[in-house]
Amino acid sequence: MNILQILGAAPVMPVLTIEDARKAVPAARALAAGGLFALEITLRTPAALDAVARIAAEVPEAIPGVGTVLKAADFEAAAKAGARFAVSPGATPALLAASRDQPLPYLPAVATASEAMAAAEQGFTVLKFFPAAQAGGPAALKSLAGPLPHIRFNPNGGINAASAPSYLALTNVLSVGGSWVAPMDAIADGDVARIERLAREARAMRG
Repeated sequence: MNILQILGAAPVMPVLTIEDARKAVPAARALAAGGLFALEITLRTPAALDAVARIAAEVPEAIPGVGTVLKAADFEAAAKAGARFAVSPGATPALLAASRDQPLPYLPAVATASEAMAAAEQGFTVLKFFPAAQAGGPAALKSLAGPLPHIRFNPNGGINAASAPSYLALTNVLSVGGSWVAPMDAIADGDVARIERLAREARAMRG
């Protein structure tokens, strides 16, 4: 799958921060049951790569990926764990270059028109917009659609169930990323019913 297909799998891509890898599979199954398949597991915890490996092995309907990719070695570690895509909070020249030498579809992040143009010059026209709420929200993305019609975005950062529809209504938004569909406390408590309900509600935001 390429990054367009991954982001097009559902209107919302859950962003998961997992402290205990044993909790990963039940959460992933609940999200997939609710219609959300592409899952961004952030590399912010020691359990992250183990969580990716467990999901890859036990939840075939899920599309596990990694977030918070900061260096070239993160790509290799993620691929070895079974990740199927990678996401970063920014887009340095070194990271963009490193992404070309590894097999994972890559979603770099930008926050301004200049950054988006620079990424597009390097061949990246599907971008994460981060931190979305703090960088201007839907109004900023709407303003980018005119001069940069060839670029599509996955906004992430400060988005919740109330604000997500305003992003999804934009023509240059493929999907949004957010942690509200997989709250850390729900993952830790194994509250799969809550996670599945939130996923179903998120899936319904776009037909």
